Formats: sequence, structure tokens, C-alpha cells
Amino acid sequence: MLERAGYSVTTAGDGVQAIRVVEEVKPDLVVLDVLMPRMDGREVLRQLRQAGNWTPVILLTRVGSPTERAMSLQEGADDYLNKPFEPLELIARIQAILRRVERGNLPLNAYRNLSCGDLVIDRQTRTARMGKRELTLSARAFAVLEYLALHSQEVITREQLLDQVWGWSEVVGTRTVDTRITELRRALDDEADAPRYIETVIGAGYRFLGRVEGLS
Repeated sequence: MLERAGYSVTTAGDGVQAIRVVEEVKPDLVVLDVLMPRMDGREVLRQLRQAGNWTPVILLTRVGSPTERAMSLQEGADDYLNKPFEPLELIARIQAILRRVERGNLPLNAYRNLSCGDLVIDRQTRTARMGKRELTLSARAFAVLEYLALHSQEVITREQLLDQVWGWSEVVGTRTVDTRITELRRALDDEADAPRYIETVIGAGYRFLGRVEGLS
């Protein structure tokens, strides 16, 4: 499927081999199954990041709990796709990551802090501040803000946010996403009709505006 989409593909049968292949081939992007023989995908991800290798990584798993997703993003995953998934969705995620990551530069998820103007998002302490003012956010609202900032300038659907932030372990609707967006706008003092940070894309979803930079 990936080759038909125009990509050159190298495969590995287990986690140990995956690390060796990444070191030898130096791919533009890695798709890791969490459940692999000898070494699971999350351990492969941890070892790559500890070695200073920030090749973009998409994790695939059948376990889609919000806690696991948050931990994986903090550990350096660029995206997270729950099985089963549509093949075209994987290709779309790959294309989006490759567009926003220039080879040789660290991706945003390599940084503890993200900044956009006066807004600073601390991904380790799970807090955000506007200038010197700390924002009061629920855990879900913070997770939405983090995901949108990590994917700035991309249109993110409500369904994608439900998948990435809530996971399939909870039965919630798209209105839940809208509620958290409203919470974020209130905290950010952002207006829906004249947004500085979060734009509503009619019929599609939401987009984080502005240039997001990583801070050590």
C-alpha cells in the first residue's frame, strides 16, 4: 500500500531488528506496531529518542487508552493510530508529518515546551500559561491544546481529536470536543469569529493558528 502511494519501504520483523534497520537505512519516517516480538514498539521508540534519534514515528496499537496516548506523545511519538484503521488515514498522517518536519530539524514533539506568541505549553507538567498567567484547564482541554499545537496549521477533525485525546475506550460524541474547545477559548481569551489561536474550519474541524516553536 505504501509503495503504491510512492514511498520506498523497508520492513523489520521485530523490535530489535527495527532499531538496526533505522540506524542503517536512516528513513524519513518510521511506522511502529506497539505489539512486536522481542521488543515492543514503545520500547523501540524510547531507545531511539534516548539515542538522540528524532526520526518521526507513528505508533499503531489496539490499546487506545488516553493515558497510553499521552505517554506515547510525551515519549516522542509524532502520531498515534488505533487499530483497525483505514489505510488512507495512515497515508494522510504520514503525509502530514513529512510536510511539517524538515529533515535535519527537531520536530516539535522533541521539546518539553511549545510556544506561540505569549502562549507557552509545558508538556511535562501539563500546564499552560499566557505570559505570567497560568491557564486553568481540565486535563482533556490541555490534551486538545497540546495536540492542536503539535499539528499547527493542519485541519484536525473532531473525530481525530476524539481518537487521539479520548480514545475508543470512552463513548463520547463530537459535542464533547466542542465543549473543550469552548473551554480553551475562554482560557485563551480567544474569539471564535476573530481567532488568534484556534480557528473553526466549517464542516471540517479545528486548526491551530500561528507559528509554534519548541523551547528546551
